[in-house]
Amino acid sequence: MAFLNMEQQTWAFTFGILGNIISLMVFLSPLPTFYRVYRKKSTEGFQSTPYVVTLFSCMLWIFYAFLKSGAELLITINGVGCVIETAYIAMYLAYAPKASRVLTAKMLLGLNVGLFGLISLVTLLLSSKGTLRVHVLGWICVSVSLAVFAAPLSVMRLVIRTKSVEFMPFSLSFCLVLSAVIWFAYGALKKDVFVAVPNVLGFVFGVAQMALYMAYRNKKPRAAVVLVQEVKLPEHVKEAAAPEGRVSCGAEVHPVDVLAPPAAAVHDHAVVIDAEPISCAAAAAAGADADGGVDGDGPCLLRAAPEQLMIKPDTAIPVEV
Repeated sequence: MAFLNMEQQTWAFTFGILGNIISLMVFLSPLPTFYRVYRKKSTEGFQSTPYVVTLFSCMLWIFYAFLKSGAELLITINGVGCVIETAYIAMYLAYAPKASRVLTAKMLLGLNVGLFGLISLVTLLLSSKGTLRVHVLGWICVSVSLAVFAAPLSVMRLVIRTKSVEFMPFSLSFCLVLSAVIWFAYGALKKDVFVAVPNVLGFVFGVAQMALYMAYRNKKPRAAVVLVQEVKLPEHVKEAAAPEGRVSCGAEVHPVDVLAPPAAAVHDHAVVIDAEPISCAAAAAAGADADGGVDGDGPCLLRAAPEQLMIKPDTAIPVEV
């Protein structure tokens, strides 16, 4: 009996070491994203919520491992996770816009300081019996872990809607499945239901992501978004270019040769361009040819002031790709 127990502990230690290695790979998976943030000195719309929540989860598991004996391998990997996630959040705070920095700081104070402190206080004051503390904190850790594992649902919905797997790499899904299997085996061998249970859901979501990737890996995206620049011309350029300004009625837009505006006057707007041209008859009916009409036999060109050449940000033209 003692031999079987020793063998079980050996296998549990082995799975714990493997779980540490795989989980470390998962923690390091956002490195390309943050290298891009560092290189461009901008967060480019990335959200800090996943990193704040992951840091909160790691802190809870460390606290749980301190209360429960024989859970040293949980302390090692979650301690490393706390360091990595803190580095991610620090870099995010360094390069994010002011509004995003304020929101991230509020989440850190509310979740990682306020809520974690409240959970720690309630758990320590709950009872003098260590078993009850471990059970209460264990179920809290399970709830948070389930929320973390359920987070990829939004990514899966994005894949189904866009028919693109760009934001759901197969390697990350595979690592999540492998990590869930290993930690489930560790929890089962250690008879720790709080470690084993959440990894069942992690395995299910990981397999679903892999199946979704295989289904949509060769699909073409439904639509494409192109970047169009709105150029605000200085007054002296407007006066010089006014006699020559023209707008095409055809399917393509011809550039207007004017002096290049300063860099500070250029603003980017995301619009979708329609493949279906606007008819000249419709434009003429709208009174667009008030100052010159339609040019002879050539392409239908309407004279217009340069101010009318700007694409407004509220102009949405659908396109099929």
